[in-house]
Amino acid sequence: MNKLRAVFVCLLLSFNTIAFAQDIPVVDGVSWELASYRKAAISELNYDLVLNIPERPDVPIKATSEITFKLSDNSKDLQLDFKEKKSNLRRIWVNGVKRKINHQNEHIIIDQEHLGVGSNRIKIEYFAGDGALNRSPNFMYTLFVPDRMRTSFPSFDQPNLKATYDLFLNISDKWEAISSAPIVSERTRRGKKEIKFETSDVMSTYLFSFVAGRFNKVKKTIDGVEMTMLHREPDEEKAKRNEEEIFKLHKASLDYMEEYTGIKHPFKKFGFALIPSFQFGGMEHVGAIQYKSSTLMLDENPSPNELLSRAALIAHETAHMWFGDMVTMDWFNDVWTKEVFANFFAAKAVNPSFPKINHKLRTHLGLHPGAYSVDRSEGPNPIRQELPNLNEAGTMYGDIIYNKAPIMMQQLEAMIGEEKFREGIQEYLKTFAYANATWPDLIDILDRRTTKDLKTWSEVWVNTPGRPHFKVAENNGQIILSQDDPLLMERDWPQSFVVNNKAAAYPISYENSAINLSNLGNNINDDILLNADGMGYGLFPVDKNYLRENWDSSDELERAAFFVSLYEQLLEGNGTISPEEYIDLIIWTLDKEDNTLIINHIMRQTISIYWSLFSAEGRMAIAPRLETKLWQMVIDKNKETSLRRSLFRSYANIALTEQAIQNVKEIWQEQSIASELNLATRDYTNLAANLAIKLPDQAEDIIKDQIPRINGLDNQRRFEFIRFALSPDQDVRDKFYDALMNVNNRHTERWVLTALEYLHHPLRAKNSEKYLQRSLEILQEIQITGDIFFPGRWLAANFKYYQSDSAVNTVRGFLNQRPAYNKQLRLKILQETDPLFRANKIIKQAYN
Repeated sequence: MNKLRAVFVCLLLSFNTIAFAQDIPVVDGVSWELASYRKAAISELNYDLVLNIPERPDVPIKATSEITFKLSDNSKDLQLDFKEKKSNLRRIWVNGVKRKINHQNEHIIIDQEHLGVGSNRIKIEYFAGDGALNRSPNFMYTLFVPDRMRTSFPSFDQPNLKATYDLFLNISDKWEAISSAPIVSERTRRGKKEIKFETSDVMSTYLFSFVAGRFNKVKKTIDGVEMTMLHREPDEEKAKRNEEEIFKLHKASLDYMEEYTGIKHPFKKFGFALIPSFQFGGMEHVGAIQYKSSTLMLDENPSPNELLSRAALIAHETAHMWFGDMVTMDWFNDVWTKEVFANFFAAKAVNPSFPKINHKLRTHLGLHPGAYSVDRSEGPNPIRQELPNLNEAGTMYGDIIYNKAPIMMQQLEAMIGEEKFREGIQEYLKTFAYANATWPDLIDILDRRTTKDLKTWSEVWVNTPGRPHFKVAENNGQIILSQDDPLLMERDWPQSFVVNNKAAAYPISYENSAINLSNLGNNINDDILLNADGMGYGLFPVDKNYLRENWDSSDELERAAFFVSLYEQLLEGNGTISPEEYIDLIIWTLDKEDNTLIINHIMRQTISIYWSLFSAEGRMAIAPRLETKLWQMVIDKNKETSLRRSLFRSYANIALTEQAIQNVKEIWQEQSIASELNLATRDYTNLAANLAIKLPDQAEDIIKDQIPRINGLDNQRRFEFIRFALSPDQDVRDKFYDALMNVNNRHTERWVLTALEYLHHPLRAKNSEKYLQRSLEILQEIQITGDIFFPGRWLAANFKYYQSDSAVNTVRGFLNQRPAYNKQLRLKILQETDPLFRANKIIKQAYN
């Protein structure tokens, strides 16, 4: 056996030697082949960056990089990633000798003859690319995830080549800055500020970051932990009101993660920056977490859901310091592992701070609907996907990573037990600290702690797409629960959940066979609610009358699980319930429900059903009843302000009758109950946009009146951008959409997405449908030039509320004409246009 093993090892080493003896093809992106060679050959990597950053975003940034590393193999040319034009490169030195610049296919090629085995140094003078620098008037921030450092700085841009960073910034003396390491020195002279940062901890390229600009800097030390925050909130009172809680929530999250993992915060610095119109909710850069400002700076009297969302987001990004930052996936096909851990531990971490919240309820409503939105579509993807080149890494992100993976993790923890799970997580972190790991690495560790076959379990849950369809049927006098695999792959999803009936709740452990439910009742028509605890995953049958008949005996989680399952049945279009019946049920529920999380959830369902699943005539027919119910709740002073404000936002969204629109307009003009609702500047801007669409004859005056009411430079710039999408003039809107075809006009992605939603408002669908073909044709460019979530969000904003045959034909025709189209983008199209396909089917069923 030992001899055979030795022969195998020799053959493997010989194979690798032969493979690496060949030149690595120079292709766009970072191929798996290139990444594998560099990982094997490069070590002790450091980037020393010197940047001269002008205040004006249109002036290029002069930069110098010195990259030092050890090389174990100099038998081939070395490729350094730089996805910019060659003219940005000025001079290059390799080991002290100036060399000719060789730039091709997004790479700087370093001749093997100029490199030695052992220590090497490459110095480059260049103009930094703007691709990931996010430059705006008065501030900028880097965002390198997943492979975008190479769009700005020459680098070995792959997650399993970790490095340290030295950063020197030359910026305006009116600016502040933070980065991944503490500041060593700072001096001001001649209107400039020179900031030198310490050598950072070791990290992947996508985790390095800096933020610079006209920010307010706040420092606090809590129980010996120093934290720094940058923000641009123009409302000083609002900033002060939120400041203390933001720091406390970060400290609470750090405490929880240290206690759970047994490992102190693993980096030398902890800080965060709040960015206006940030592309994501947050991003876990070491020492300089970035957040969307509005998510942390809350308005007066925030709702419990807003408070909880803020706490969960902070806990999510803090958990990343251990999962993602300290232990990083080896390749971006496992990017989901860092996200599933962050979501999973965020849910655990917020519990102590919100003891009155039903956390199982929040988790179910926060995860299942999003995961189902992909798994119900024609383009579901598995949790773990294939990735031949890092230039497609951004397509890995989506609801499966952020929502289905945590559901899977809940089932995994339940299967092996909380204590065994925790022991395995601690071993995983200690084994791979400051290094890289794969999902199979973790499964191997956990597999040693259980008798369950985790590898087979993982194959179904992690490596294949879709969800099971549960069914309950009578068989020989027994009531049998079973699974169907809609993708016909003969799979069973082992999982646990609770079944409720009038008498009691019964836990179910579904392994790989049918379950006998006969002890729950005498026949199939007895009241049964599958997945009553929200733990299960799949399409569950549900009786539309269950809630009406069992309201008094149902708890919050059962009511939420009922609505999640019933909505999925509605979208199946199988006759379980019609859109009209669903809206009637929601109106009935609003008279009884007092849980804000459930109310907010069913209002999201309401808006989707209202605009997607009704014809224009059907919508107008149901509008008066729905508007009346919501308005009654909005003006009810006995209800909490945060709930009234949330309901008013829904009311303003669905308002169609003359009276409802007038009510909205009076609140926008602050002639009605606006002061009671504590509306923020952004609320009034959104109301103005809503009114401009619904009152096109008054649109110009509404827009003109709103402009001086907008507080803050960033908010003003946002409105100046989106106002063209609000114009009543079709020609103006057409030209605005034309302008979005230019990448330079898509710089602030959140503004673009908001504008698209206004362009494609359902009341404008007939005039805007012509944009759909172009939105598909530019998708590949969107994927290349945009950030990770932009392709999916671009599609959703364009297609969200369409219903027509012609819109369906646009999508089908586009895909049919392109059989070799990028696989990942094809899946994105099928996922984000699934609401269109379902709406088209349901509308036909209702009106044909």
